[in-house]
Amino acid sequence: MSEQGVHAELVAAVTTTLAGLADAERATGQQRYMKSAMPYFGLTSPQFRRALAPLLRDPCLAMESREQWEATIRALWDGATHREQWYAAIALARHRSHRAWLDSDAMPLWESLIRAGAWWDVVDDIATHLVRDTVLTHPTVERLRVRDWAASDSLWVRRSAIICQVGTRDRLDQALLADVIEPNIDDPDFFSRKAIGWALRDHARVDPQWVRSFVAAHPELSGLSRREALKHLEPPA
Repeated sequence: MSEQGVHAELVAAVTTTLAGLADAERATGQQRYMKSAMPYFGLTSPQFRRALAPLLRDPCLAMESREQWEATIRALWDGATHREQWYAAIALARHRSHRAWLDSDAMPLWESLIRAGAWWDVVDDIATHLVRDTVLTHPTVERLRVRDWAASDSLWVRRSAIICQVGTRDRLDQALLADVIEPNIDDPDFFSRKAIGWALRDHARVDPQWVRSFVAAHPELSGLSRREALKHLEPPA
């Protein structure tokens, strides 16, 4: 363990394990598909989960403190040479052993990773799990923060604000959803428009009439957002 608290043994074990399963041919295809400047090791999703799971539950590699957990997440992220190391940092952050640390003090870390990752694969995982769970657990403070995020200078922070309630079902705050979508309706970026549609489509499973009413009240929604929002809804009778 370094002076900064990083669990160096875990970082080394993750890197060695992932590198040992590298598949150069698959890695090339993954990098091309993801349009990623950072290369891949070339693991499939099941391979990645099987490789990482024993490391995250090994008591010899367990986090001794919240500070070590955060430092190790940052070390995996900042020292990454391959994209799977980013995925490992998120997996460490999401591990059930650390759920007590998904609180307001962790939100600056999630924002930092979102800004640094700046692509949908890592951003969406962080937003719809880490940010979502933090907002659900600490709604009074975090709903205010998410409203601020909706006006961020970063597209990916704004996208996170829009989609961070995906999967919350009947726990979703409709006023919050409206408040994060409305400042972004005129955003011409595909990822913002897609996020709006995704968030509305997801909520339509619980309250289709609210989504229909929201779409009807906002004729300025892009065609993409509108189509995604209403994708699985029957036309009104």
